[in-house]
Amino acid sequence: MPASELRAAGIAARLSAAGLTPRVEQHAQLTSIEAEVPESLSADSWREALEAVAEADRFGLLANSLNSRTLWAAVRTTAPATGDVRGPGHQR
Repeated sequence: MPASELRAAGIAARLSAAGLTPRVEQHAQLTSIEAEVPESLSADSWREALEAVAEADRFGLLANSLNSRTLWAAVRTTAPATGDVRGPGHQR
């Protein structure tokens, strides 16, 4: 199994351990991991979930006015292009 798949599987496993139900999808250049975050998630579980997605190449939280929250992460399956190697704080 490629290293990127192992990373994605590890992130999904950690999200599950934090009490979330992750969805993993393979794409051409990345693997995406998403999980709905319930209102009742404890502070410790939030911390575990955030530590898990911090292992990804990119991550974030989508929230809307209907109290829906989706935590997401993306792990590259291919090497980044030369112009995209500056790191997570410097993306275009």
